[in-house]
Amino acid sequence: MAKQRNRRTPPRRRDKKGGPGSGRRKPCPYCRDKIEQVDYKDAPGLRRFVSERGKIRSRRITGACRRHQRQIARAVKRAREVALLPYVADIRESRDGREGRGDRGSRRDEER
Repeated sequence: MAKQRNRRTPPRRRDKKGGPGSGRRKPCPYCRDKIEQVDYKDAPGLRRFVSERGKIRSRRITGACRRHQRQIARAVKRAREVALLPYVADIRESRDGREGRGDRGSRRDEER
């Protein structure tokens, strides 16, 4: 015979501990300030959403809501187009004297 389960006690729920990924999400900076549209001409404001290398940061990092994250991405691309923001960071700033990933300049010189 199969073992009978005790159906009288409800299943126990695990208590949520404060591990990684727990806690509240950061509020969207544009929703918090009640800003409807992201302006591409606000270059200093858009720099917060762009990494040092020039990449657009994700929602998880910036804390922006889905709607404003789309507007931020569009505004950063427009600001890059009219030269308010750089497409990439200056190579000399980000290298710190090391060879970058995929940089084979010294190896080519040895072959010749």
